[in-house]
Amino acid sequence: MQTSVVLDWMAEEGKKLAECKHDNPFAVLGPHQYQSKWIIRAWLPEANQATLLCDGNNHAMTNPNHPWVFEAILDKKPKNSYQLEVLRGGIKHKQNDPWAFRDQWMGEVDCHLFAEGNHHHIWQRMGAHITEREGVNGVMFCLWAPNARSISLIGDLNSWDGRHHPMQKRQGGIWELFVPGLKEGSLYKYEIRTQVGHCYQKADPYGFQHEVRPATSSVISKLDTYQWNDQEWILDRDSSNALDQPISVYEMHLGSWMHAAINDPFIETNGNRRNPVPAADMKPGARLLTYKELSDKLIPYVKERGFTHIELMPISEHPFDGSWGYQVTGWYAPTSRYGTPNEFRAFIDKCHAEGIGVILDWVPGHFPKDGHGLAFFDGDHLYEHSDPRIGEHKEWGTLIFNYSRNEVRNFLVANLIYWFEQFHIDGIRVDAVASMLYRDYLRPDGEWIPNEDGGRENNEAVKFLQQANHVLFQHFPGALSIAEESTTWPMVTQPTNKGGLGFNLKWNMGWMHDMLDYFELDPWFRQFHQNNITFSIWYTYTENFMLALSHDEVVHGKSNLLQKMPGDDWQKYANTRALLAYMWTHPGKKTIFMGMEFAQRQEWNVWGDLQWDLLQYPPHNGIQRLIDDLNKMYKSEPALWKNDFDQYGFQWIDCTDNNNSVISFMRRENHSGEWLVVVANFTPKSHSNYRIGVPKEGFYEEIFNTDSYKYGGSNLGNFGGKFTDSWSIHNYEDSMDLCLPPLSVLVFKYDEKKTLKNKESKT
Repeated sequence: MQTSVVLDWMAEEGKKLAECKHDNPFAVLGPHQYQSKWIIRAWLPEANQATLLCDGNNHAMTNPNHPWVFEAILDKKPKNSYQLEVLRGGIKHKQNDPWAFRDQWMGEVDCHLFAEGNHHHIWQRMGAHITEREGVNGVMFCLWAPNARSISLIGDLNSWDGRHHPMQKRQGGIWELFVPGLKEGSLYKYEIRTQVGHCYQKADPYGFQHEVRPATSSVISKLDTYQWNDQEWILDRDSSNALDQPISVYEMHLGSWMHAAINDPFIETNGNRRNPVPAADMKPGARLLTYKELSDKLIPYVKERGFTHIELMPISEHPFDGSWGYQVTGWYAPTSRYGTPNEFRAFIDKCHAEGIGVILDWVPGHFPKDGHGLAFFDGDHLYEHSDPRIGEHKEWGTLIFNYSRNEVRNFLVANLIYWFEQFHIDGIRVDAVASMLYRDYLRPDGEWIPNEDGGRENNEAVKFLQQANHVLFQHFPGALSIAEESTTWPMVTQPTNKGGLGFNLKWNMGWMHDMLDYFELDPWFRQFHQNNITFSIWYTYTENFMLALSHDEVVHGKSNLLQKMPGDDWQKYANTRALLAYMWTHPGKKTIFMGMEFAQRQEWNVWGDLQWDLLQYPPHNGIQRLIDDLNKMYKSEPALWKNDFDQYGFQWIDCTDNNNSVISFMRRENHSGEWLVVVANFTPKSHSNYRIGVPKEGFYEEIFNTDSYKYGGSNLGNFGGKFTDSWSIHNYEDSMDLCLPPLSVLVFKYDEKKTLKNKESKT
C-alpha cells in the first residue's frame, strides 16, 4: 500500500505533467525502486486501460493517483525492456515506454565541450537521431533551452498534443527524450513553456530536414546514409593549396536560374511529398527545378562555360523566398524546396565528378524573427542579445547572434563543419562580415553600444570569426573561406595566429564599385577617371582578393550588367566584353552572377528565371562564348592565377595614357618565367598604330581579342600577333605597334618557337 504522502505527491506530479509544467518526468515515470520492490509508472494521457508486458508476464496497471499515471508493482527489476498494451478511444495497441530509457544521451564530455563552445560535432548529439537503445529502435531528441520551464515533443506521433511527451531536463539546460518506434519522415516540433507560462512551438534548431514552406515543422531524417563517390576529389582538394589554383566562380540562386512547367514530369524520391507549391509571385504555370533536375541541367551548363566552382546563395532552410535565402531558420538542413538532403548530396557529388567545386553562402551575422525559429527561443534571449542596440538589425528586421555566449558560438562553428563534413562542400562565402565587425553598422548615434574600450569594434564577433576559420582549416585545409567585407578592416585574409580573421579570400568590393562607376561613364569622360581603373593595383596585395560582380549589383534598380553600360547596343555589348576580360586578366580570383555570362538585360528577379531566350541573338550568344573562352584561357595560362597574391604577378607597362583611356600591363608567373601582355582600350575609338613596350624582342601571339567577330565585335586586331621593333618606349628597348579595336581588351603571349624560327630565317 502506498502512503498518503506518496499518494498526494503522485497526484501533484500527475497534475504538473498534465499541465505541461514538469521538467523532470524521469523522477516520476519509468522503473523506480519502491521499498523492497519495483514500481513501473507510465504516462498515458487519455488512456482507458493499460497492461504492463514484462519478462513474459502481463501485469494489470492501475491509476490510483492520477487518471493518466498508470502503474504496476513488481517483485524485482525488469530484466529486459518492457512494453505497454494501451486501450485508448476503443483502440488497443502496444508501445514501448519512452521513460524506460533513462541513460543520458549527452555525456559529460559532450556537455563540457558544448558549454565551453568547443564541441565541433555537436550535431551528432543535438537534434533528432534515429538510433537504437537497449535493443529498441526509435528517435533520440536532444535540445538546448536552459531558460524553459518545461518542454514537450509534439508531432505526428501525438496529434501535436504537448501533454503526451514531456522531455527530461539535464545539466546545462539540455533536454532529452527517446521515443521508441518513431521513423524517418515523421514531423515534429518542440512545445516550449516559459517560466511565466507562455507557450511557443519551435522547429528544431539542429533539425536535419524541414517541411517545404510555408509549413514549418522539422522532419526526422537520417544522417550518413549517402554513399559518396568523391573521395579522390576531397583528398586532392585537402592536399592542395586552395589559392594556388585558378578559381572562377558562377554565383547563382537555385530557385531562379531556370524553371520548369508545373506539369512537367519529374522523379519523386521522397515518398508522397510533392514538389513544392510555387511561390505566389512566380509566373503562372512554372515550378522550381528539383536537385535532381538541377544536376542534369545546371552542372553540364557550368562545365561547358568553364567555371571551376558554383557558389549557391544560401541553401539552408528559409521560410521566405523573397529573402533570397539570407534569413535562415533551418541551419542544419538544405532547403526542401528542391528535394531531400540526400538529393542535395547527390548534386554536390555530381559536381565533383565533373570537376566543379561547390561554395555555399553562409549567414552567421543575423537571423529572422519568425516564430518557429531561434528568436526568443526558450522564453528568453537565448541566441540573440537582449538589448536591441547590439542585438537587432532594424533595417533588415533581423536579430544578431550573441557571439559572447559559448553555446551560441558552438552552434555556429559546428554548423560550418557540418556543411563540409555532411555535404562535402568546398567553400563558404560569409555574408555581411562588416555588419558583424562593427557595433555601429547601419546605426545612428545613440542606437549602438560601444565595446569595453569605448570603440565601435565588435570584439566578440571578431573572436567568433577567428574561431570559425581556425576550426575550419584544422578540419579541411583545402577549403575556401571567403569574406564579403566592404570596409578596410585589416588582415581579413591573414591567419588567426597572426591576429587576422583567418579567411583565405576577400571580395574586392572597392574594385567592383570603381569598375562599375567607370564603365557607367560616357567614354569621353573616362579620361578624367583613369584612377578608377588603376587604383586597385595600389592595394591589391594587402589581402587575398576575389573580384566579384555579384547579385547585389543587379537588383533594386541598379540594372543588369549590360544595361549599366552607356551608348547604343553595340557599345553596351563591347563595354560588357571589355569589363569581363579586364576582370579575368586583373589579379585576383573571379566571381560573376548568373545571367552575366550571356548579358541578361533585365534585373535579377528571384521569382522569375533567367532570360534564356536571349541566347538566340548573336550578341548575347557571343558574350557567352567570350566567357567560355576567358575561362579556357584563364585555366590554361598560369600567369593569370599562379601569382595572384604575389607582386611579381603583375607589372604595369603603361597606366598613364588617360587621354586615350588605354592601359597596358603584364601578368607573370615566376616559376616558368612565362608572361602575358594585356592591352585595354576603353573608348569607342580604335587606334591603328598604338605602341607599347615589351620586355623581350620576338613574336607575341594575340591569344585573345574581345573584338573578335565570334564574340559580336568588329573583328579588328593584329592578324594573330605581332613581331617587336627595336623602338624604345615605356622603359623597354623593344615594342609592338598594335591595332587597338574600340572598347576592347587584347591578350598577347610571347611565342619563343616562332621567335627562334624568325631569327633563323634572317641568319
